[in-house]
Amino acid sequence: MNTPLISAAALKSMLEAGRPPVLLDCRFDLGDIAAGERAYAQGRIPGAHYLHLDRDLSGPLHAADGRFLGRHPLPSRERFAALAGALGISPGTSVVAYDAQGGLFAVRAWWLLRWLGHENVALLDGGVPAFVAAGGKTDTAPAARQADAPRYAAAAAPAMPTMEADALGRALGRVGILDARAAPRFRGEFEPIDPIAGHIPGALNRPLQLNLGADGLFKPASVLRQEFEAQLGGRAPGQVVHYCGSGVTACHNIFAMTVAGLPGAVLYPGSWSEWSGDPGRAIARS
Repeated sequence: MNTPLISAAALKSMLEAGRPPVLLDCRFDLGDIAAGERAYAQGRIPGAHYLHLDRDLSGPLHAADGRFLGRHPLPSRERFAALAGALGISPGTSVVAYDAQGGLFAVRAWWLLRWLGHENVALLDGGVPAFVAAGGKTDTAPAARQADAPRYAAAAAPAMPTMEADALGRALGRVGILDARAAPRFRGEFEPIDPIAGHIPGALNRPLQLNLGADGLFKPASVLRQEFEAQLGGRAPGQVVHYCGSGVTACHNIFAMTVAGLPGAVLYPGSWSEWSGDPGRAIARS
């Protein structure tokens, strides 16, 4: 795979040819945290492992000093490397992550693997619905993790850039900031999850749904590039920080920029849940 996006037809062909990638089923529902596992049990792409957002794709909510890190902090690289190894992933392995929500949650697995330095990982465009529509069959056969597998040999340093809250606070006005949440949440009209509504001062709104067409598939790379460049104001990707409610769906905009040929954007992992949890941080509403 030489693209971060794989079509349902291409994945189906890989499976039929006996060249299956490691498949990661990342279906989830913030309002019902067991929904993804239920859907997985009822039918998944053959051979897929299930990754739970809270258990597998996130770390502890609090730092060692007691600081709240947000609703879905990053796991440690060591812990995620151990999980990758248990899933049968080694540096040359092809990996495809998917969900049934337009990549909303699967992009987290994509980002974490890229963070380890794994390059051969893609997102299934359209997820399970697209796979079934392309004639793909699902099954319920278990996919076991390997308890004694070697840990993934991660790159020495993180391969995807991040910025912490204090550094972002000092950089306000000097970096571009894109918020992936829905417009009403960005404007502070309501906040269904976190205690305080609003957004980080200076941020622009790029709801993740804008990355998808009416068919639920990602827009063409050329269209995404045009749209992002219009918002970036001439900034290079490395000068753009992405956030959302808890650092998960912000990865959708980072992924879309990568598809558009604009890799290297920065993730603020704690996102609004961490930022708004500190009364000393500025909040904007508009």
